[in-house]
Amino acid sequence: MEWLEIAVSSPPAGVELVSEIFRELGAGGVVIEDPAVIHMYAARTHPEEWAVSPEAAKQEKPVVKAYLPVDDGLDRRLEELFSALNRLGLNPEAEVSTRTVREEDWASTWKQYYKPVHVGRRIVVKPSWEDYQAVDGELVIELDPGMAFGCGTHPTTSLCLKLLEKYIRGGERVYDVGTGSGILAVAAAALGAGRVVAVDLDPVACRAAAENVARNRMEGIVRVVQGNLLDNLNGGADLVVANIIAGVIISLAPDAAAALVPGGFLIASGIIRHRADEVRDALEEAGLTLREQLEEGEWTAIVAKKTLRD
Repeated sequence: MEWLEIAVSSPPAGVELVSEIFRELGAGGVVIEDPAVIHMYAARTHPEEWAVSPEAAKQEKPVVKAYLPVDDGLDRRLEELFSALNRLGLNPEAEVSTRTVREEDWASTWKQYYKPVHVGRRIVVKPSWEDYQAVDGELVIELDPGMAFGCGTHPTTSLCLKLLEKYIRGGERVYDVGTGSGILAVAAAALGAGRVVAVDLDPVACRAAAENVARNRMEGIVRVVQGNLLDNLNGGADLVVANIIAGVIISLAPDAAAALVPGGFLIASGIIRHRADEVRDALEEAGLTLREQLEEGEWTAIVAKKTLRD
């Protein structure tokens, strides 16, 4: 099916009015690209972590976008749109541009913003559709996240990758809880883990993870399991990595402690900075000893150890 993307460049005072016009035309929803908001987030993070086109980053006025189906009623809707915009009397006048897009284009447009990413000392996360020539010593992980979370650019994922690079020495049994795209499970295997169990409740994530495991030829090391957190796992883990959210990590802490062998490590990420104290308290209450904490932007990752028995 084809859709007409209509982009209306408007002064800030007209954004809500233009949005309402689109809603009355039956657009269902709108996309607002406000340069003030774009520049605010750009100042807080690295450009590769927010999927905004260079054109959007350079624009001076907000742009309101909507999508209308290319059908017999399109001409009438466009006439109503231009008539309504003229009645607004915006100063400066709204500018309108259009382009036709196919439904299948939306599923792949995001790929143009996803490039090979270097994380830590050796890890390179490479999209499956990108070419990359590795240099000596680099571990290249080929990934197609699809609809699952985890492509290496988000701070919560990159923090985990850096910590896995530090704590995996070789031969460990690893549980990746909430695996998403499977990036951490594949990374653990590439770094030398002996066995990795990647768990996610979402069947879409499990399919994406299994495909990425196969893409990196790690089927003999990584097993993808659909399930809830550490349920139905038999313990004996040397390392548990959980890139989830603070609340889930807090509830997971006792099970993570039980799953670890003495001397094993928990790497917990996805923790917004202002909740780090809560997570640390929960881990200590579960009998784990805090070992390390890394921060990137507003995100925190914590490493805790299950102490050896006397």
